[in-house]
Amino acid sequence: MKVGKFVLGPVATNCYIGINEETKECFIVDPATCPPEFVSYIKNAGLTVKAVLLTHGHFDHIMGLDALLKEFPVPVYAHEAERDVLESEQLNSSASMLGQPYSFSGADYVTNRQELRIAGFEIRVVYTPGHTIGGCCYYIEKEKTLFSGDTLFHGSVGRTDLPTGSMGQLVSSVRDRLFVLPDDTKVYPGHMEETTIGYEKKYNPFI
Repeated sequence: MKVGKFVLGPVATNCYIGINEETKECFIVDPATCPPEFVSYIKNAGLTVKAVLLTHGHFDHIMGLDALLKEFPVPVYAHEAERDVLESEQLNSSASMLGQPYSFSGADYVTNRQELRIAGFEIRVVYTPGHTIGGCCYYIEKEKTLFSGDTLFHGSVGRTDLPTGSMGQLVSSVRDRLFVLPDDTKVYPGHMEETTIGYEKKYNPFI
């Protein structure tokens, strides 16, 4: 798998494209926005988009959905506990922080440890509440890859002062559900640079 990274939107959100280099199928993680150059990249590379994966419902991870789905009408997956956040402009903070109310109601909801087969990859849903009530990560064991959203950052964790956030839940999620993964698992977070599970187990001061 090749991972393409695009930093998009008003708060520099990492949007990822997970690419199957053999088939040219791909999935997209957290489309903060959908600028023309993002669409052009996908089309010029000859990629076939199969799905969108949402790690959580905050505005800076979802506001590219409408434009993206017009170009690529594919399923959008999110954890079932995140429905209210996605569908509420107050809970997803689009109204209060951006001044541009936005909500999304077209997701297919998944559960903890559910296996999704997308673009030739076996993708496991890891439910990690704390940053939001329905936050989750996506783990691809064979690729030693984790898309962690705003649950786990390089040397940090996501903020918990927004609606439905809980620092106690977040710390438990990271410790009990992410730090049990192999140390060499590459972590692709929602903001900042990549890291590994092993590095965070040694040096993350929040855990």
